[in-house]
Amino acid sequence: MTAPAPAGQADPVPRPEAIGTSMRARVGDEIVVRGTSAGVVARDGEVVGLHHPDGSPPYDVRWAENGRVTLYFPGPDAFVRHLTSAPGGPAAGDGRDRAE
Repeated sequence: MTAPAPAGQADPVPRPEAIGTSMRARVGDEIVVRGTSAGVVARDGEVVGLHHPDGSPPYDVRWAENGRVTLYFPGPDAFVRHLTSAPGGPAAGDGRDRAE
């Protein structure tokens, strides 16, 4: 087994802490949680409530798999898919804001 690569070299996607951004969502956006290991199913849900006016976590999410609404604190395996347009801006299509 080899030693892990230094941070930043193995991950082609810039980490939010490296680019100075954090996750932001709006009501109606989709939260997607990727599986972190083989056999783990990714899940998704709709943001139905915010706890901060700037759109930072945590979020109230209605999960697609069962319709249950939970308070969700995103981890590094989650991202936001913007499905609604921002006030005064164009629709964001498949933009991905990654968790901290």
